Amino acid sequence: MSIIIFDLDGTLMNTLDDLHNSVIHAMSTEGLPPLPKSDTRRYLGNGAKNLVYKSVEHVSPNAPEQQKARVLDAFRLHYAEHSMDNTGPYEGIMQMLKECKNRGYITAIVSNKPDFAVKDLHKAFFADYIDIAIGETPEVNRKPAPDMVDEAIRQLSHLHGRAISKSECVYVGDSEVDIATARNSGLPCIAVSWGFRDKDWLIECGAEHIIDHPQELL
Repeated sequence: MSIIIFDLDGTLMNTLDDLHNSVIHAMSTEGLPPLPKSDTRRYLGNGAKNLVYKSVEHVSPNAPEQQKARVLDAFRLHYAEHSMDNTGPYEGIMQMLKECKNRGYITAIVSNKPDFAVKDLHKAFFADYIDIAIGETPEVNRKPAPDMVDEAIRQLSHLHGRAISKSECVYVGDSEVDIATARNSGLPCIAVSWGFRDKDWLIECGAEHIIDHPQELL
């Protein structure tokens, strides 16, 4: 394997506090009460719309579509300005990425987080170590569809001037969405236990390879 495709939230970065704060702020604009951070954690992985809609439905099961859409808009605006307030790489991530670069690995990020936020975080933290970063856009189906992985491989092939095969790739993520993405993409998956899902849950979802520290990836 010479190509490593990473998930972002819960895999490379602990983004939970900033996401939770933006959800709480957005819900407050509609007079909705806050929900526990544990629920925000549980709803992460399937994109901003899923996170916001499930959060609203948690406290207001009969909330109309228009209200949920307004909360989503408020979330996007708030998160655009506060995505780095408390967010940073997990312990050991930067050392692992430096070693990956030293060993000549080609790397990418694919995330269901909005594309603007993925690119902002990539630029701020990982531009020296990870080649490209792809977030959710209307043009590419989000994970667990294989489209983001396919697009990453296409962009990496163009960047490095050669056709990259899936047989060279491994996928690294922290959730059931990532396990399914790897499966749908035809890639082996390494699940990480330090993210937004518990180890037992990862095993239940079919994880065959689980690591407990970034250095174990190497």
